[in-house]
Amino acid sequence: MQKTFRGVYTVMITPLDPSGAVDLKGLAAFTDWQVKEGIHGLIPLGSTGEFLSLSEEERDSVARTVIETVAGRVPVLIGTGAEDTRESIRLSVKAEAMGADGVMIIPPFYSTPTDDELVHHYKSIASAVAIPIMVYNNPATANVDLTPELVKRIAEIDGCDYIKESTLEVTRVRDIIRLAGDDMTVFGGILGFESFVMGAQGWVAVASNVAPGPMARIFELVANEKKFDEARELYLKWLPVIQAVGGQAYVAGTKSLLTHMGFGAGLPRPPRLPLPPAQDAAMKKLVADFGLAFGA
Repeated sequence: MQKTFRGVYTVMITPLDPSGAVDLKGLAAFTDWQVKEGIHGLIPLGSTGEFLSLSEEERDSVARTVIETVAGRVPVLIGTGAEDTRESIRLSVKAEAMGADGVMIIPPFYSTPTDDELVHHYKSIASAVAIPIMVYNNPATANVDLTPELVKRIAEIDGCDYIKESTLEVTRVRDIIRLAGDDMTVFGGILGFESFVMGAQGWVAVASNVAPGPMARIFELVANEKKFDEARELYLKWLPVIQAVGGQAYVAGTKSLLTHMGFGAGLPRPPRLPLPPAQDAAMKKLVADFGLAFGA
């Protein structure tokens, strides 16, 4: 039976060992910690997971490790975006065979496809797999914008049931819900609390790499308990951490925080570089200020 996706899903980092190789043992420990801390779902091989900097063998090992470690405790969606529709189909079919609960697919990020081409792209992938697709709108990296009107068209495709909406326009959540209704479930991509208030049923979060429990709790307070003031207070408390892993520092910043928390996240792969010393020191202070610790 397919799981219903709802809540805070961590778009996971990919830990690397001191030699720069993918650390699968560390990834398994990180995955287990995320689940035990109360995260609602996990998404390896997204942008935060440096999927474009990994070989196919490495991507397969990451996906398999997360799926096997989770062992059905929470949903796992695998990032299967590619420039070529045929390649995204192949990767999505492979993810389904591995036991993924769904796939997250950013649009082709170089060819600047038209609306009709995007509809055809997602329809082709959806016809090849039985697991749900989370469409990923991030104009800053995909070079195209999935407007609410286009999302309505994509929502009519059987299997395209979710969207990660990663603009800073929270009205997008409102308009997608208004136009697509029950055909498309919205997850915030950058804005968490604000998206929940507008009716989003989830958040694909970077900050939950380092604070899975508090990020999940923000959602639960809004969506399950209707305690908006308490949720807003918790959100504002954790805003420095959320902002610290926003923008260009989302990979290097997250890995810096985790390293200072006691988890061997390793360094980013080039072209990404580690944080400059001053920024790294600021991350270390955040860890101390918030009492963050891996495995605590």
